[in-house]
Parts: sequence; structure tokens; C-alpha cells
Amino acid sequence: MRAWSVVTPGPVEEEGGLRFVEKPVPRPADDELLVHVRACGVCRTDLHVAEGDLPVHRAGVTPGHEVVGVVAGVGAAVEGFAAGDRVGVAWLRRTDGTCAYCTRGTENLCPASRYTGWDADGGYAEYTTVPASFAYRLPGALDDVALAPLLCAGIIGYRALRRAALPPGGRLGLYGFGGSAHLCAQLALAEGATVHVLTRGSTAQRLALELGAASARDAYAMPPEPLDSAILFAPVGDLVPVALRALDRGGTLSVAGIHLSDTPPLHYETDLFYEKQMRSVTSNTRADGREFLALAARHGVRATTHTYPLTRADQALRDLKAGRFDGAAVVVNDLS
Repeated sequence: MRAWSVVTPGPVEEEGGLRFVEKPVPRPADDELLVHVRACGVCRTDLHVAEGDLPVHRAGVTPGHEVVGVVAGVGAAVEGFAAGDRVGVAWLRRTDGTCAYCTRGTENLCPASRYTGWDADGGYAEYTTVPASFAYRLPGALDDVALAPLLCAGIIGYRALRRAALPPGGRLGLYGFGGSAHLCAQLALAEGATVHVLTRGSTAQRLALELGAASARDAYAMPPEPLDSAILFAPVGDLVPVALRALDRGGTLSVAGIHLSDTPPLHYETDLFYEKQMRSVTSNTRADGREFLALAARHGVRATTHTYPLTRADQALRDLKAGRFDGAAVVVNDLS
């Protein structure tokens, strides 16, 4: 099969680090599904893997973890799935299921956790595999391209929103407005929040207003009113004190990214006093995924998408890095 491989992590603008190669079709383990990939969302985490911001876990890994596909084969121990079933493959691939974190419902913190497109080959390919217990059954109403960004951008945005402790009818600030933020905004608005977007670029600001945001300003500007909660989607550490200063007393900042550049010093009196708090977000649980997909269907959460053929997945990553599109990019398997 044809697939993309991170041969040498480095800037995606440079030729050769991310290559389109031939790989054997993977064989599913006894508890896994073989999935024929139809579409795969493009996540900033893929960019971090390709450029080496995240350390190499698997040499020559194929990125991609927002996969929509159909079951093409099942392992010997799999029950409940059959060839032709449409499934989703997300970032969290496997946990041990027995540690203290797993048994108390926080499997996202499992020290033995493994991830699609980092520890195992992902969806920038014709085929991938997934443990059956970590595959998502997908609703039939949405097409493959519309569903793909929901499987990470949507799920992580949902967990970040819950970690932000937004009160009912509260004021939410979103820093950065890419694939995850524009889905999170729709859910927050549907649940009655006032949303203020702080992001670079007129295109993203315009999309925010079209989706119903009360305001859209530059990332370093102050919102028009104090925030009850904020979520930092942009992987820019300089924005941490900016977002903290925008919080009202008792507010919460949720940092959604897996990678963040270094933060400048925080000043207690101006940044953290009055019981402000900052929380990180680590991956997601399968329960998060099921809850979000149900809420997205109920509230009509839709991704703004831009498609690329599988042969141009590298260009999709370059365009993501440069901020050339709003919403989310989706790689479509054009080699079927």
C-alpha cells in the first residue's frame, strides 16, 4: 500500500523528511481491526510528530489519527465487528486497563498508553489497524470528510471545554481558532455560552463570527469582557499569561495542546491571584469520545473542511503550519 512515512523529523517545508512510500498492508493482531482508510483529518499533533516536536516513538511512523474507514479484516479474538462496518480511529490507541488511572476512569493518564500515528502507523495511508475496543462506531448521518475532524479535534476540544470548568451561560475565550477550536465553539454556543475568539488572521476571525462568536480579536488583545473560562489551543506559551490576565476572578484556563512552546514567567498578583487556575489536557478517554460524538450529532456540530488527496498530505501539513486555511483539513484516500 502507499503511505506517508516520517523518515527524518524536521521542518515540513524541507523535502525528504516526510516521504510517500510503499509499505505492506498491516496485519491486525488478534484483538484488532484492519481498516481501509477513506478519510483522515489533519491535526496539529501530526505536524508535531513530523517535525520532531514530539520525540520519535516509532521510526518511519505514518501519521494521522482522525481516521474514518471501513473494516477490511478482523482479528481472531474480535467480536461485534464485521467487514464493511464504518468505524473511526482516534488518537488514544491502547491502554493497559489495569493501572490505577484506568480503573478510576482516567485512562488518558495511563503510563502504558499508546497513540495512533505516533506509537503505531496511522491514517495517512490506504490501510491502518486499531484495537477493536478503541474503535468508534460512527453515526450514519455525516459523510466521511465531515466526520474525520471530530475524532480528535472535536474530542480533544470537548475534553478541554470540560476541563475549563465553564459555568452555565458563562463567558468563554478561545485562543487560536483552528480545527479543534471551531468545533469546541459550536458546542459551547449550543450549550448557552458567550464565546470570544482571540486568534491571528482575518480568515479565522471571520469564521468565528460566522459561527456565532460574540467577538473575534487578535490573540494578544484583551476580550471585551472578563472571561469565566479560557482554552488555549494555539501552541504558543507566550499566550499563557495573556489568557490568565483575561480571566475574571475564579476563572480557569485550560491548555489543550500536546505541545506548547516555553511560557514566560508568571506574575502572581496579575496572572494567578484571585483563585485563578490553569489546567492541562492530556489526550482523552473513550468516554469523552462517545459523549462528544453524541453531543455533536444532537447539536449539529459541523467541521469546516478543506480536502487534499492522499498524495498531497505533505502539502496539507505545510498549509496547516502556515495558517492557510480555516477550520480543518482532511486527507481523502484517492488511491482506492
